[in-house]
Parts: sequence; C-alpha cells; structure tokens
Amino acid sequence: MIGWRRFGFNDLWEEMARLNREIGRVYNEAAPAAFELPGGVFPPLNVYDDGESYVVRAEVPGIDPQEIELQATSRSLSIKGERKREAGAENASFHRRERDYGVFNRSLSLPEPVNPDKIAASYKLGVLEVILPKAEEAKPKTIAVHG
Repeated sequence: MIGWRRFGFNDLWEEMARLNREIGRVYNEAAPAAFELPGGVFPPLNVYDDGESYVVRAEVPGIDPQEIELQATSRSLSIKGERKREAGAENASFHRRERDYGVFNRSLSLPEPVNPDKIAASYKLGVLEVILPKAEEAKPKTIAVHG
C-alpha cells in the first residue's frame, strides 16, 4: 500500500494494478451467485424506434411460432412462450449447458403510446419481429413557420 512517502508514476501504476486484481478476485468469487443473469431473461430483445413505429426483435430459436403469445396495450408488450427440453437430454451428462428450457415471459413498457389495432408480428429464422406503429398523437408534427 502507498504510505505517506513520495511516489512516482510506477508506484501509482503498481498500486492501481494491485487494486484491479483485488476487485477482479472479489468479483470472481461473488459472480456465480450475485452477478449472473436472473432466470427468465429470455428471449434477448432489441427494441428500436424507426420514427413511425417501435420495432421489437426477439431471438426465439427452436420455438414454434404458433406457441408464442403476444399481448399488447397502447403502452406495453408482453411476449410469452416456452422452450421445451431437448429430446433425449433428460439423462444426458452435459459438458456445457447454456440454453435453458422452460416458460418465459418478457414484458416491456413503451416510451410513447402505440396503436394496438395495427400491431404486426412475423417469425423468420428463429427471430420474432413485432412492429408497433405509434399512435397518431405520439408522432412528431412538422409545423411551418411563416414570416
């Protein structure tokens, strides 16, 4: 540790490296319990605004699109479904297991109202795309300035 003495750049650099190693050690000890993603953060989502609509893209590989349930209001979207256990995996000895199975439910709030009657959804190559057109009152208006 740096005491009450004069120190140079190398001393500061070494102390910062030591502190970084200590933080890494504490993080790695706590990571399995405290820092892993909570269950149910499936499917991963991308949400963007194209000006006219909000577009939600969800990765749902291996799930029959007929078994995905979407519920929408003017301010929210909920995606529900289930990823089934892989056939033959009940008695398998896994070397690595990163793909979970089970029921999922992702809900998100939308920053502006959408028109629930015009929402469209499609599924292609394991990606669910939901287009949520903005309600007319949420769209920006262009106002002409006369001089």
